[in-house]
Amino acid sequence: MKLNLSHKLLIIASILFIAACNTNSNQKKLLLPIYGEKKIGNIDTIYHTIGEFSLTNQFGETITNKTVENKIYVADFFFATCQSICPAMSANLKDVQKAFENDDSLLILCHTVNPLHDTVEVLNAYSVEYGAKKNKWHFLTGNKKEIYDLAKNSYLVNALEADGSPEGFLHSELLLLIDKKGRIRAMYDGTDKIQVQKLIKDINLLKKEI
Repeated sequence: MKLNLSHKLLIIASILFIAACNTNSNQKKLLLPIYGEKKIGNIDTIYHTIGEFSLTNQFGETITNKTVENKIYVADFFFATCQSICPAMSANLKDVQKAFENDDSLLILCHTVNPLHDTVEVLNAYSVEYGAKKNKWHFLTGNKKEIYDLAKNSYLVNALEADGSPEGFLHSELLLLIDKKGRIRAMYDGTDKIQVQKLIKDINLLKKEI
């Protein structure tokens, strides 16, 4: 059966409308930005993601990318003897843990920048001080170069040994929100309670993404 011009125009308009709806739908799914470089492939956009890692938590357990697979998590960098920004960051992370206490899909990963001092035993004591729950809030130690490279190349923040600093180490005060695909979705000042409350709201927002 041949289609007349009006029918053809109607079909074309319908196709364009469906395509526009799909585009808008995809845009609505992305509720938070994605940080880092991206590459435009033939089919999909390839976003910056957290690289592979293998570290040890406060219970002597090995924590890898598999641990956070298909989970949202918050990451930061600290050290146990820090007396400047770390206590405030850790105290604020207690609020994040409390907000998602019964939510297995949300984890917290804190990476020490002083692994030579911050052994499993030290991190265990530190985690007890802040009420960290097992399988929820991981304090991580391991190879120093791996941790520093992870900070710089994956999380896009600073973590380094600095003799000129009062405490010997420099690290970012940022809390990083990582989605289920290992992409950085937001950064927050971990010393600022208002920013941490925004982090909590954004986690709930991120959980709504398809």
